[in-house]
Amino acid sequence: MKEKSLPRLGVNIDHIATIRNARGGDHPNPVAGAWAAIQAGADGITAHLREDRRHMRDDDMNRLQALCKSETIPLNMEMAATEEMLSIALALKPHAVCIVPERREERTTEGGLDVAGQIETLKPIISKLNKNGAKVSLFIEANREQIEAAAKTDAKVVEFHTGAYAHALDEGNDVKANRTLEDFRLCAALAQSYDLEVHFGHGLTFENVGPVAAIPECMELNIGHFIIGEALFMGLDAAIKQMREIVTEARQTA
Repeated sequence: MKEKSLPRLGVNIDHIATIRNARGGDHPNPVAGAWAAIQAGADGITAHLREDRRHMRDDDMNRLQALCKSETIPLNMEMAATEEMLSIALALKPHAVCIVPERREERTTEGGLDVAGQIETLKPIISKLNKNGAKVSLFIEANREQIEAAAKTDAKVVEFHTGAYAHALDEGNDVKANRTLEDFRLCAALAQSYDLEVHFGHGLTFENVGPVAAIPECMELNIGHFIIGEALFMGLDAAIKQMREIVTEARQTA
């Protein structure tokens, strides 16, 4: 029997920087964390440069890009659709750019990007990023309107926000979680029909990642907060390898 392809595992290292910034100084070093993640088998490194620089700093991004280029590992820069961030991304030249919604008062990204409502703003930004060599992703909710809007841009990827699924399971609402999973399956197939590559991310853990990883159109999972949190107890290497094992088993047995 032909072996099923596996989703890539992107490791978001933002919250190493969050710990560093809680006290100031240079430790722990998020770039050292990225190196450790690469050594543990991460397929890519993700980092969100926010407007308020609450975790990653500009110099972190420059050092990450240098590391990823030297290791031929893709750097995925998450950013808001602003002129400042576009300018930084064009200079940085990361392998990929994921455009996300961003509000100062949120603790973390709380939902998907409204591509349908911002399409005329997003199109020129995406065009410039594409011409600069970046693979552009749009972080969206799994619904038809947003997928169809994404398909009208030059973005190559949609990343479905998995927060609602994770929160439903945390609340013990299996009915909602299963309904959301079915939306993921239907929307992944729809996105692929528009030649959009499908990624998933946000709130994924050892306990809930399996059903998402099993979706055949899923090409990449981006996971950060949970992996960094578990690393405090079991080490980053072990946390990444366990996540990889769970993802592999889920995909191969689907």
